Amino acid sequence: MSKFLKSISIGAVAAILAVPAAAQTFGLGRAALPEEIAAWNLDVHPDGAGLPDGQGDALDGEEIFATQCAACHGDFAEGIGNWPKLAGGMDTLDRKDPLKTVGSYWPYLSTTFDYIRRSMPYGNAGTLSADETYAIVAYILYSNDLIADDFVLSKDTFLDVEMPNADGFILDDRMETEFTKWVGEPCMTDCKDAVEVTMRALVLDVTPEETAAKAETVQVASTDTTTTAEPAAVAAQEQAVPAPEVAAADPALIAEGEKVFRKCAACHQVGDGAKNRVGPILNGVVGAKAGHIEDFKYSKALMTRAEEGLIWDGEALAGFLSAPKKYLKGTKMGFAGLKKDEEIAAVIAYLNSFEAE
Repeated sequence: MSKFLKSISIGAVAAILAVPAAAQTFGLGRAALPEEIAAWNLDVHPDGAGLPDGQGDALDGEEIFATQCAACHGDFAEGIGNWPKLAGGMDTLDRKDPLKTVGSYWPYLSTTFDYIRRSMPYGNAGTLSADETYAIVAYILYSNDLIADDFVLSKDTFLDVEMPNADGFILDDRMETEFTKWVGEPCMTDCKDAVEVTMRALVLDVTPEETAAKAETVQVASTDTTTTAEPAAVAAQEQAVPAPEVAAADPALIAEGEKVFRKCAACHQVGDGAKNRVGPILNGVVGAKAGHIEDFKYSKALMTRAEEGLIWDGEALAGFLSAPKKYLKGTKMGFAGLKKDEEIAAVIAYLNSFEAE
């Protein structure tokens, strides 16, 4: 750069500076082409303006999500490690540690579509087609129980989706109501008579380790009113989840269960030729002893319960399917659970239609 500057005469610099700013041209580059501008003009507004042509549903989205998104966000949008959860968190926004997901927190679906199209997949942003983006968004919505699996998402149906937290935000009017309080010379010394720590950021995991344990103990002592239960009693409580008994085959219920089972199909197979995947095959699971597939490596937690005599009857399956990690602490299964009793009943009926091979 220094050699380039030296090559410009003082007279040339003076001539450039003498030209009005609006008239300056340096002979560099060219005007952007309409298609180049369009490639960058991707913003999507809450009212759907800017959405591209295309469409997708949760069934297509499940497959795309598995290959493009699941490595970070989990097969069921439940999140992996520190990668964010995209599903769940309903009715948690009034807690100290709310789970902010697309389903629980985001007020506009346009934000989801816009972000995915611009920034995902991680490390390969901008490679998704409009159809793929619609399908992924549909799968995330389906994972949050906001649409049916056969709902076709497009710019024509986009506004048909009701976001649970659409009315949960207020207009930011701080420029009008508080700006005068911010301006002026900042106070640098003796600004407050006393400074007192009133809350520790345990939720954000930024409280120093040497004090976090003590603060956490105080918090638990002040909020936990339950008594210590024996392990056997805790296990009994976990299993006490209301559930329908496994009833005689109902074709309609089985058909509904087949649809719901698509949430499970990424890890489990049923039917002729089924093989173990991330999870074991589920042929004959209803009424079977836990851990009965000999060539599958179960978690230690499940095998411990199996040794205690756990049987996958209707009640046990219902408890596990509703909240796997709560029912069986230490399970390898990452699925957050089915939220609706009718879905649980349908899946159990569907699984009951497959006998052990």
